[in-house]
Amino acid sequence: MRSRCRSGLLTDRPVPDRALAAYGAVGFVAKAELARTDLRRLAAKRLGDRRVFLATLAASAAVLLLSAAVGGYGELFALRVAGGLTTAMTFVIGSSLAARIRASLLPVYFAGVGAGVVLSGAFVPLALSLSSWRLGWLVLGVLAACAVVPAALAVRAVPDGHAQTSSRLTRRELGLLRWAFISYILFGAGNVSYMTFSVALLHHDGMGTAVTTSFFILLGAASLISTLLWGPLLHRLPHGGGPATVSAVVLVGTLPLLLGHGAAAALLSAVIFGSAFMAGPTAYTVISRRVPHPAGWTAGIAALTTAFALGQSVGPVVSGMMSDGSGGVKTGLWLSPILLALAVGAALLHREDEAAHGL
Repeated sequence: MRSRCRSGLLTDRPVPDRALAAYGAVGFVAKAELARTDLRRLAAKRLGDRRVFLATLAASAAVLLLSAAVGGYGELFALRVAGGLTTAMTFVIGSSLAARIRASLLPVYFAGVGAGVVLSGAFVPLALSLSSWRLGWLVLGVLAACAVVPAALAVRAVPDGHAQTSSRLTRRELGLLRWAFISYILFGAGNVSYMTFSVALLHHDGMGTAVTTSFFILLGAASLISTLLWGPLLHRLPHGGGPATVSAVVLVGTLPLLLGHGAAAALLSAVIFGSAFMAGPTAYTVISRRVPHPAGWTAGIAALTTAFALGQSVGPVVSGMMSDGSGGVKTGLWLSPILLALAVGAALLHREDEAAHGL
């Protein structure tokens, strides 16, 4: 299991920690670069954001299905880049579409990640036990493809709002968001470092497949339930209070796995970490929606997604290099709470226009 399923890399070859981190960074760098360019804006302007959302969602499912047909690292890297591009467009435009229906739907949108973790944790290990790693990719692809039809039905409820997809943030608005950018970079790095290497630590400590499967199912279920509950609180907290609170809870969630021993500590860590890790995008999306003009909301989400993706690119690389040292995987994982503590501090420095608060 360790050589076949780590951080989404299903293959029959063993993967060193540093190579795993570099592999994971490719997709996240692709997301960052896409969010930084005008490709998303141009596609939405020419084709319409609803069509782009559905097309990139379908393309993301196709990437997963194609991953079952290849075996070399080169092909997997290429597909990872393609998947990074398509999922970035899906995530950013989908956030904007959900917000245009009703702001309170954002937690529902982000809760889908928890549902995906639960489904992956339940079906992928079963697929690997029944067949080769290729079946694991196939299962993920089929699950993703099943989401296209309900997504197509959901976008029909989105009101027209073409102007919201074409506006840029002003220099002043970018300045107002500077501490949110820094905080989200740190949050992304600390978040994904834990997600990338927690399984490696579980295997290092002798945990079997049953514990690993339970770990991810609990993490995903906690995320699915709690993300729906975070929304009202995050909308009430002013300035950077929302991201700071979420980062602090995620930080606490990393500690049982690092300080404790055995399955109980690991599962407790999964529940606490899972209860807040996808509340982060909700918290930072709320901040992006507090820019002075609604036409800049999508641009704000895209800019903050760039910051998140940058953190997700760098975090696993640094954590992987630390894990390759004499201290082992646990040493690399300690980077996660350190980065999350810095994210709390940066979020508390964020300030916004009082007139914008409450949007």
